[in-house]
Amino acid sequence: MHHQIDIVVVGELLVDLIGHELREEIFRTHSFRRFQGGSPANLGANLCRLGKKVHLVASVGADGMGKYLIHELEMLGLDISGVKKRAAYPTSLVLLSRSHGTPDFIAYREADHFIYPADIDDQILKSAKLYHTTCFGLSKQPAQASILDGAKRAYNHGVQLSIDLNYAPSIWPDYEEAQSVMQYYCELEPFVKVSQDDCNRIFQKEISETEAIETILDWGAKLVCFTKGKDGSHLALNTGENFTVPAEEITVKGDATGAGDAYWSGFLSAWLDGMEWKNCVKSAGKMAAIKLSIDGPMPEKIHL
Repeated sequence: MHHQIDIVVVGELLVDLIGHELREEIFRTHSFRRFQGGSPANLGANLCRLGKKVHLVASVGADGMGKYLIHELEMLGLDISGVKKRAAYPTSLVLLSRSHGTPDFIAYREADHFIYPADIDDQILKSAKLYHTTCFGLSKQPAQASILDGAKRAYNHGVQLSIDLNYAPSIWPDYEEAQSVMQYYCELEPFVKVSQDDCNRIFQKEISETEAIETILDWGAKLVCFTKGKDGSHLALNTGENFTVPAEEITVKGDATGAGDAYWSGFLSAWLDGMEWKNCVKSAGKMAAIKLSIDGPMPEKIHL
């Protein structure tokens, strides 16, 4: 490869149908608006907005919704050569309530999890600096085995791994399998993003911030970025260094959907730029603040 790729992002690319009105429950939502969605794809799109070179590996249906998703990402200049059209399956959809907190959602999963090892090109991995995925992407086969295979190859090539531990039992009901896969991925020394809600689901109990972070570091993570909403973020590294950064003060105009992906894109972008850890967390907070202050899609280009 003659060019350097900043990040290979592997996982779900799907259509988010987000409630038009602020409602905590989908049951009470009457109308929905269409957006390009999927946590890894959102992160990739945001990194593209920040000027990074992104290679997305994902699967959509050979249908109108798949065409819409590819068009949206192409408009940002994102490399979609790794997005495959699966004629046998429709594009995956997620319905979400519009909420300032964690939204209510229903996932209709079809094409998104049909990712195969051959889709994750070894030459692409060798030219990358980061490899990122999510629990959603890891929750179903054949994507699970393919993503783990890609992660192991990336690790062996010296690529830094990243994961959003956004575990949800409704998406991944086999808890023992989920625990095993998450721990395996963490053995590859990734950067980990996680929230209190995520940790309560991962550990099946109300767990303290300290215990959750220590456990994930014990699994092998290089760092854990524990997001706390309006209370800021706690970054803990396997070197023993840790600190808390307060959240940006903002007026929330949009909903919380995609704010976590925006946050992590800010963090990874800053790391790619060689910033110190505290500044990485500050950049993450700025990116999340931009997302929360906008009702709709992010701008095509962003400068933090």
